[in-house]
Amino acid sequence: MREFDDATRTELEAAAFRRLLAHLDANKDVQNIELMILADFCRNCLAKWLVAAADERGAELDYESAREYVYGMPYSDWKANHQAPATPEQLAALEARQQRKEKA
Repeated sequence: MREFDDATRTELEAAAFRRLLAHLDANKDVQNIELMILADFCRNCLAKWLVAAADERGAELDYESAREYVYGMPYSDWKANHQAPATPEQLAALEARQQRKEKA
């Protein structure tokens, strides 16, 4: 990506991020805990990263607004309509991942 100027690179990165959000929106059946187990990030992480990026630039963005942007709706609505309770197996897998991270 070095051949692109900063503005073009930023536009490409932003487009890829928007595509990621659209992909996650189209796959609401993929639970956050599954993302955490497999990739060590979830939709909430994306919202936190947006807030951090805003803070770094002196812009105001609260976490709930960032989550609404990431989820495409208020988080409470998404959670009520799309988030299943974590299974014991998922919780165990997440704990095992966290333990592996601590050892690394």
